[in-house]
Amino acid sequence: MKSILFFTDAYKDAEAKIKDFLNAQKEFLSGSTVKSTRAAGDAIQDILSTHFQSIVGETHCLNYSSEFARRAMADLAFEDCDKCYYRVDVKTHRTSTKFNMPNLTSVERLARFYEDDKNYFVILYIGYDVLGLRVAVTEVKFVPIEFLDWECLTLGALG
Repeated sequence: MKSILFFTDAYKDAEAKIKDFLNAQKEFLSGSTVKSTRAAGDAIQDILSTHFQSIVGETHCLNYSSEFARRAMADLAFEDCDKCYYRVDVKTHRTSTKFNMPNLTSVERLARFYEDDKNYFVILYIGYDVLGLRVAVTEVKFVPIEFLDWECLTLGALG
């Protein structure tokens, strides 16, 4: 089933709203966390998890949840008005760092998840840098994994 969120320009609106929302946040990093990309990324993810439904809007975001186990394939999930189900993996990227290779999920998990045509595994990419104690978001991409070019993905064996 085609998603009304991703087969229209609605996802572009969501990207812009997410970027504006994050850039409107007051300083939420401290002197001791500002140097840690993990701490900054976790803070961004926490803020998004708390406010995602209100940012995206209830038309596209029903039955919202951000309660997942640490090793889950997603950080938040929701349905749209057509009952399409979205699992969203938030990926933050501090643009001033040199090497970055985030993990997504296993091919096996994706294959099982996509057995239902109403399911979408979505990457919410937040590109940012830090100015003082403030996060400055430079780029937001909100896309289902199947929209990504294979050239930007690497298959790997973990563990």
